[in-house]
Amino acid sequence: MKCCSLPGLDLARLASKLRDGARLMVGQGDYDAYVAHMRATHDGAPVMTQAEFFRAREDARFGVGGERAFRCC
Repeated sequence: MKCCSLPGLDLARLASKLRDGARLMVGQGDYDAYVAHMRATHDGAPVMTQAEFFRAREDARFGVGGERAFRCC
């Protein structure tokens, strides 16, 4: 018995898109996209580790280091 079978529905892809959207809503970019961008357009430039990338996004979101934080209101 199939509960929720919909033709053409890829649950893994849907979950990935939802996860990526949630990360962007809270100010966390996609690390894999960052790495791909750096390698494609900034040949030889150092690439942040995932921990460094996370910290940089957090710092940018909350205005660490005197930079203005993102505000919606």
